[in-house]
Amino acid sequence: MRKFLVVLDDSRECLNAMRFAALRAAKTQGGVQILSIIPPEEYQHWMGVADLMRAEARERIEAHFEVFAKWMRDRHGVNPELVIREGDPEAEILAQVREDPQVGVLVLGANHEKSGPGPLVTALTRSAGSLPVPITIVPGAMSKERLESIT
Repeated sequence: MRKFLVVLDDSRECLNAMRFAALRAAKTQGGVQILSIIPPEEYQHWMGVADLMRAEARERIEAHFEVFAKWMRDRHGVNPELVIREGDPEAEILAQVREDPQVGVLVLGANHEKSGPGPLVTALTRSAGSLPVPITIVPGAMSKERLESIT
């Protein structure tokens, strides 16, 4: 089964990327893989604190995932899977795409602010020519109705 890989983070544009992935998966009998990345901790010498922060980050990620997963199951009949990785976001996304042969499309949400599309979109489009899958960039300002009409 072809999976749409979408990144779960705290950005507003993440919502449109999730919608797009769920809608496309439902219409193509595909799957959705939701990837969330815990960035490396700056204070590795405080291992107890770093472990606690990592555990809290995992709990927060799992809670956010459950909201999206329930919506995808109830609304679109798609049962997403959660993958949590730790490290540099760009490197971890590329590693996930390369390690899971079922990932067929990377779906990213683009920021609609004047500051640019966001760090992930900027970084990953530079690597697009060497990726084993296409990237779909979903505009963050696109309406839910428009997303539904194009998927």
